Amino acid sequence: MTVTVETPHEASWRPDWPLDVRRALSPHRRGTSDPTLQYAPDGAAWRTTSTPTGAATVRIVVRGGEVHAQAWGPGADWALGVVPRWLGDDDRPEDFRAALHPLVERLHRSSPWLRIGGTGRVWDALVPGVLEQKVTGIEAHRTWRQLLLLAGEPAPGPAPAGMRVVPSAERVRAVTDWEWHRCGLDGARRRALLAVAGVASRLECDDHTDCEDLRRRLRSVPGIGVWTAAEVAQRAIGCPDQVSVGDYHLKNLVGWSLAGRKTDDAGMLELLEPWRGHRQRVVRLLEIGGSRPPKRGPRMAPTDYRRY
Repeated sequence: MTVTVETPHEASWRPDWPLDVRRALSPHRRGTSDPTLQYAPDGAAWRTTSTPTGAATVRIVVRGGEVHAQAWGPGADWALGVVPRWLGDDDRPEDFRAALHPLVERLHRSSPWLRIGGTGRVWDALVPGVLEQKVTGIEAHRTWRQLLLLAGEPAPGPAPAGMRVVPSAERVRAVTDWEWHRCGLDGARRRALLAVAGVASRLECDDHTDCEDLRRRLRSVPGIGVWTAAEVAQRAIGCPDQVSVGDYHLKNLVGWSLAGRKTDDAGMLELLEPWRGHRQRVVRLLEIGGSRPPKRGPRMAPTDYRRY
C-alpha cells in the first residue's frame, strides 16, 4: 500500500526581538503532556489549532534568528498567517513603564524575549479555561488530556504521536454524561462547557484587539465569570492588560512581590493600577521572577471526580 504524505504549507518570518519560542508558547500549554502542544528533540515546537477552515498542525523552528513554520491540514494557510501573532509580533511594549518598581524594572530588563501573543481562536482557549475553573492544575490538565483523547481530532500531518486538535463545539455537545464522568468532569464545569458550546460561533472574534467586548460576550454565558473571561482574553487576543481576578494564587504573588505582603483581589488591582494597560505584562514578569509568601499549610489536594 502506498502512503501519501501531505506536502506542508510553509512560511518564514524574522522577529525584531530575541524570540524564545518555548517561552512565547508556554501560557498556552496545559501540562507537559498537553496533546495540543509538544516539543520535539530537535527543538521544534508542534502545535495544533482549530481554524475557520478546519484543523491544522503547525511545526515551528528557529534557525539563525528566523522563524520557519510548516503547517498541515485544511486550516494550514490560516494557521501560518497567525504564527507571528502567536509568538507576540502584535504586542507593543514600547510604552511600558517598568521603572515604576525596581523588581519590575529588573525583570523587564532581564526578559527582552517577553511578548504577549494571541491565538486568534476563542474556542481553543475557552475549553481548557472552563476545565480549569476552581480545581487544581493537576486535575484540570488530566481532564483536558482525557477530553482530547476521547473527542479530539487526530492532528493532521506528521505530528508527534498522540497529538490532538481541540474537539469542535458540535463534538463537545455530543459527549455523553458517562463519557464526561470518565474524563473526570464535575457537573458545574460540564454545564458551563455545554453552555459555551451552544454559542461558540458567536464568541469568535473578528476584531482581535477589543478585549472588553470579548469579555462582555463571554460573561453573558452562564458559568463564565471574570476569571475565565480574563484567561481567554489573555490567550485568544493577547491582551496585555487583563488580570485573572479570582485566581487562587495570583493575588499573593503580586502582593508579596510588589509590597511584601499578602493581599486580596482588590489589593492586587490597586498595586497593579500604575501599569494600567500593561497589568498582564507585569503579572507575566512576576511569574518569571517574583516571590510568593511562605507556605505553612497543606497543599490543596486534587479531586478525582471519576470516583463519584
